[in-house]
Amino acid sequence: MLDAEAVVLAGHGSRREKSNDQVRELAADLEGRLGLPVDAGFLELAEPSIEEAIGSLAPTVSDVTLLPLSLFAASHVKADIPLIVQQARGDYDVSLHNGKHLGVHPELVELLDDRAADVEERLGVDREDDDVMVVLCARGSSDPDSNADVHKLARLLYEGREFAGVEAAFIGVTEPLLEEQLHTVAKRRPDAVVVLPYMLGDGVLTQRIHDRTEEFDEDYPYVDADSGDPLGTNGRLLDVLADRFEEARTGDVSMSCDTCKYKVEMNGFEEESGGARAMLRAMTHQAAHADRSDVDDEPHVHDAPDKHVTVCTNRTCAGQGAATVLERLRQEARDRDLDVQITRSSCLDRCGEGPNVAVYPDGVWYGSVDPEDSDRIASSLERDRIVSDLVDQTL
Repeated sequence: MLDAEAVVLAGHGSRREKSNDQVRELAADLEGRLGLPVDAGFLELAEPSIEEAIGSLAPTVSDVTLLPLSLFAASHVKADIPLIVQQARGDYDVSLHNGKHLGVHPELVELLDDRAADVEERLGVDREDDDVMVVLCARGSSDPDSNADVHKLARLLYEGREFAGVEAAFIGVTEPLLEEQLHTVAKRRPDAVVVLPYMLGDGVLTQRIHDRTEEFDEDYPYVDADSGDPLGTNGRLLDVLADRFEEARTGDVSMSCDTCKYKVEMNGFEEESGGARAMLRAMTHQAAHADRSDVDDEPHVHDAPDKHVTVCTNRTCAGQGAATVLERLRQEARDRDLDVQITRSSCLDRCGEGPNVAVYPDGVWYGSVDPEDSDRIASSLERDRIVSDLVDQTL
């Protein structure tokens, strides 16, 4: 008899096995909390992959809920993981539910407060009697929605507490960088500066935050500074994950679509809006990390196929024969022995003009594809050409 449900805790993956073990530890603790099987899977740099974790559970369960162990909703959550889920739904006879990232949650704010209190104790300061500034340092992202959440968390940590101030900073990718923010904070002459790494694991970036804080402490002798621990495997994370599990199982998962660069045009990100670009970006990322056999020596090597073809099988395209197009393309690829991966995709943002077929890495997008066109598309893949009369757009 099949177990009713199981969970895949989807971590990013790290070159430091200690960080990967933290994900596995959280998965084991979450299993105890939910009373359901929970396996860890990784997007890159570690094993098993998310796909492999789903596949190992699928034969023995009827429902799998995937919970992204991601602090913010950047491209991994918005593009990479949805693609994996969509592909798995076609590969396995199981109901698959996609949960929300950790996001901005009251338990995470309380956990940050706990981490700050630990640093205050080490420094011998008290926020009620001393001027204690906090710098919340996150990884940094090219997604403005993700970066905005860091500032929101900083404000929530400040509200109702006796800190002299709480500022957001980033260790890379975007501004303000940690070094810059620390120098700015020092001008306020606080008694102490508490730096909180907003990281899940104790990895390379967390160590970089510790190093920058130590350098700051040496450069500014009139300010006591120290950095806290990452979130780790704290029990408050289990509370958040349990909430995200319930949301996923009841269909109450909401994303921040109003500020998503893939959904709306935002200043400086106009070229990244649109479902097709998000989908192709996800396929590019997956290909770049397909081979995880030797991550220590060469973490980005891969043995990706020559071509990756995705067929939109959402409701409108499905009603126009997308499933038949998908199967015919797969059959043609097998008959021709092509080094091509052909998968389903979610909506490519061109409803009513399908079935839509996207070809990576060519960046060619075919529209209104009939099952009879499968032979011509397969032939074009074999000869590295395009079927010009089917081209809807190129990316």
